[in-house]
Amino acid sequence: MRKIAILGGSGGIGIELVKQCLNRFSKVEVFATYHRHPPEFHHSRLRWCRLDATRETHYAALADAIDNFDWLLNAIGFLHNNAKGPEKSLKHFDTEFFLQNIHVNTLPSILAAKHLGAGLKHSKQGVFAAISAKVGSISDNQLGGWISYRASKAALNMALKTIALEWRRSMKKVCVTAIHPGTTDTRLSEPFQANVPVGKLFSPQQTATYISNIVEQLTPQQTGKFFSWDGAELPW
Repeated sequence: MRKIAILGGSGGIGIELVKQCLNRFSKVEVFATYHRHPPEFHHSRLRWCRLDATRETHYAALADAIDNFDWLLNAIGFLHNNAKGPEKSLKHFDTEFFLQNIHVNTLPSILAAKHLGAGLKHSKQGVFAAISAKVGSISDNQLGGWISYRASKAALNMALKTIALEWRRSMKKVCVTAIHPGTTDTRLSEPFQANVPVGKLFSPQQTATYISNIVEQLTPQQTGKFFSWDGAELPW
């Protein structure tokens, strides 16, 4: 039976990834995490696990609870809170907001790799994929702004690339990748949807389908790459 671990499974994209995996594979067991309150969605092949994404001890405990698995998907992300949003210019930069971006957008994937990565060792075609963002691409940055979010996603991308290089030597059957999900109609993107082109605002169900399609087709030879929701490779 295939085993899949989904971090941030209670979020807008995460919960749809959970449902997508359960529907797509008849023989699958899904372990999904939530932050404070477990979602009301239940399934006989789904197990909810509490995780504070910024606390390393929680990852160690999660590793003890989950045995070997095939996919490790990280759907944890942060863009704004009730007080602050992405900066339009440097004068809006705030140290605490920047660190919150790093703590939620960058740190979880590193901690997950450190504590949960060993669970992928016995998979015949393992995948560690994290939701990143195109605005985290240094090569693609032509507009500026959003410095905290951009920097945290760029740091995430560098971490994933570094993990991919290390695991290419120690876990040759595992593919590590970053995925840009496109703009998805969730609370995270809600304040910034006004200028999204027609047809480019995806439902969480659409995004989960696109991500699942990419992950299912990944091979170890593609490790260390950055993909868009449509399967196109993006520049780091």
